[in-house]
Amino acid sequence: MEFEKRQGIIVYIYSLKHIRQLRKFGNIHYISKRMKYVILYAAQENVDSLLLQINRLNFVKRVEPSYKPFLNVRYEKGKSTYEKEIEVEKHYGV
Repeated sequence: MEFEKRQGIIVYIYSLKHIRQLRKFGNIHYISKRMKYVILYAAQENVDSLLLQINRLNFVKRVEPSYKPFLNVRYEKGKSTYEKEIEVEKHYGV
């Protein structure tokens, strides 16, 4: 069983009374009442068309996609500053 790839969409709105209309575009994950934005999740292949549709609504200030699916989350152990200094000394013959 494989899950559907989803991507977050951040929608900045003028008024909170229009939140119910955003339900048809995806699953609402979070609503910030103080800063007036909504985070919703939708299928990743539909995000580009949804951004255009949501942006056309008159109660929307701006729409931004989440870039989390495109970030590299595999971290490698880096060298400490001490090891880096030793490599520099070996390279320059100090």
